[in-house]
Amino acid sequence: MRNALGMLRFAHAHPGVTRAEAAARLGMSSGSATEIMGRLRAAGLLAEVAAPSGGRGRPTTVLVPHPSGPLVAVVELTHAAWRVTTAAIGGELAPAPAHRHAGAAETVLGDIAAALRALPRERLVAVAVSVPATVRGTTVVQAATLNWRDVDLSALGLGLPLTVGNDAALAGVAEALRGAARGHPVALHLTVEVGVGGVVLIDGAPAPGAAEFGHVPFGDPALACPCGAYGCWDVTVDGRAMARSLGRPSPADPRLFADEVLAAARSGSPAERAAAGSAAAALGRGVGALLNALDPAVVTLGGLGADLLDFAGFSAGVRRAAMSWRRNALPPIVPAALGSAGPAIGAAESAFAGILEDLVARR
Repeated sequence: MRNALGMLRFAHAHPGVTRAEAAARLGMSSGSATEIMGRLRAAGLLAEVAAPSGGRGRPTTVLVPHPSGPLVAVVELTHAAWRVTTAAIGGELAPAPAHRHAGAAETVLGDIAAALRALPRERLVAVAVSVPATVRGTTVVQAATLNWRDVDLSALGLGLPLTVGNDAALAGVAEALRGAARGHPVALHLTVEVGVGGVVLIDGAPAPGAAEFGHVPFGDPALACPCGAYGCWDVTVDGRAMARSLGRPSPADPRLFADEVLAAARSGSPAERAAAGSAAAALGRGVGALLNALDPAVVTLGGLGADLLDFAGFSAGVRRAAMSWRRNALPPIVPAALGSAGPAIGAAESAFAGILEDLVARR
């Protein structure tokens, strides 16, 4: 079973790998790899298809998910919308539409549950949920942007293994396993949507505990946050902060408002450029402080954070907050490679991590 599990894990982590490449990396003989692949095919876990033509040379095949293989149901919930999709071995997400919501927990969860029940139940092996919230087990302890407190999500599990995680932390997991943080021993991932969230990743795994970076008091101590604290970093880096800079009311959809401000800033509007620059500087100051505290080898920025990298205020904020000895040796600070798909990919990865061994054992 150990060799079969090793090949399955390797094929999952490296979609499109050839059997020969997998055998070489896993230290298997060609004959052993052939036998193990036969078992995985018979179990409905992996298949082999012809590799894209590379011109001359012997035709080869690559390892792919079995066409009737297991699926993880993935729920992605944001401050404004939700979607339900599936992920196969290898991590690829099926296309799925997003649905706007008004935020009421009972209604939103009812709609999500109905969408989950419409999936091909015979292939589902787990459910994974990404939510913009502080999570304990399968309970949303607090989701300030949704106005949820102590909401139990266990009914979404359909009786299957259920994984629930913070969206920014899951996006970081995805970046560590498949994106811009891959291969780095210590990485810091931050996502800015409505507020800022993130995670520290050590050898690709999230550090224990809830990293509520958005609620560290890097902001104005007189400024109240919806979480109930004052001075939170959250409200200094997003569309709400930009609205304050522009003297406008707090927007109903801060993420959409931020996109509009950034578009105007890039078109040359001085007021919008100043508002975006102020948010970028606030983000940079926080990143600089976290560099001092955590010493990551790389920082990846998702969502609005990736957009704010373009503004001069960001790099200036980082350098002003970083200790002087760091300023000439800052780690790479780069956009997240997986973009908006990061939370869903990370949710799927978290679910697969807990079930691959069981899939091999049962089949």
